[in-house]
Amino acid sequence: MFAIVDTGGRQEKVTEGAVVVVDRLGADAGSEVTFDKVLIVESGDNVVVGTPYVAGASVTGVVLEETKGKKIRVFKMKRRKQYRRTKGHRSLQTRVQVKSINV
Repeated sequence: MFAIVDTGGRQEKVTEGAVVVVDRLGADAGSEVTFDKVLIVESGDNVVVGTPYVAGASVTGVVLEETKGKKIRVFKMKRRKQYRRTKGHRSLQTRVQVKSINV
């Protein structure tokens, strides 16, 4: 059984017991979160596709930790003009362990 949820502007494929890394949710470690924007739910041969979301479906999970993502470096340069700029950032992320997929 799996589901595809929409969170943080991205779509994530989740299964029960899997650990998913999503954009920062702002929840404390150990707290329970619910994703109610479920696009597709598959259970065996039964596939339910939402328009755009599946009515009454949700995915619940437990927040494991909040971390920083991989460092991104942005380098700008204009040749022959002595213009060089380097910037970077690390996105805040939340690791969530999926407990159940509710249809």
